[in-house]
Amino acid sequence: MTDAAAALERLLADRWSCRGFLDRQVSRALIERLLTMAGRTPSWCNTQPWQVIVTEGAGTDNLRKAIEADTEKFGTDFDFPAGYNGVYRERRRGSGWQLYESLGIERGDREASTAQTLKNFEFFGAPHVAILSTEADLGVYGAVDCGLFVDTFLLAAQSLGLGAIAQAALAVRAPMLRDYFTLPESRRVLCAISFGYADTEHPTNTYRTSRVALDEFVTWA
Repeated sequence: MTDAAAALERLLADRWSCRGFLDRQVSRALIERLLTMAGRTPSWCNTQPWQVIVTEGAGTDNLRKAIEADTEKFGTDFDFPAGYNGVYRERRRGSGWQLYESLGIERGDREASTAQTLKNFEFFGAPHVAILSTEADLGVYGAVDCGLFVDTFLLAAQSLGLGAIAQAALAVRAPMLRDYFTLPESRRVLCAISFGYADTEHPTNTYRTSRVALDEFVTWA
């Protein structure tokens, strides 16, 4: 195995969705390095459809306050899944229970689980958030390309010693985010990525989700 393959395997194995951050800003130089790495993501016909708005300092706090204050602008630019059935439901629930158990939230405690869900809109305390959008005319393929960008961003963050979490939850505030950042109507908000230095002692950062075996998702022909 080459050193490069071993390094990639290690990044893939070690990366996790960070839900607890230190109150410490990431330098502009390091963020630019992160974004440059993510910008190497391949895309359909090299369209590179992603546009990213990155908050820092007071900009992050102001966005948190704006999301909390705006109680009217809700909606998604991309349809959320129609449902989770079979193994997809099992995997989703399993991940959710791991999160709740790390926090001591008992099954059936709707108040506590809802409070944890709302932390999505506080960026889990992260000092930075990246709002990702794609061009409407590029349709599903622009969204797929942006999905690849998210993956590269997360791995790059891991390689740089940062914690990060991709958040589809913030896509439900697409109209609000479009108005807040004065995005043109042609841009479609896909998701956000909260990032910063991980609080490794935060309980939500102590568990890891599992991955299925090859024979559960590969068919040889």
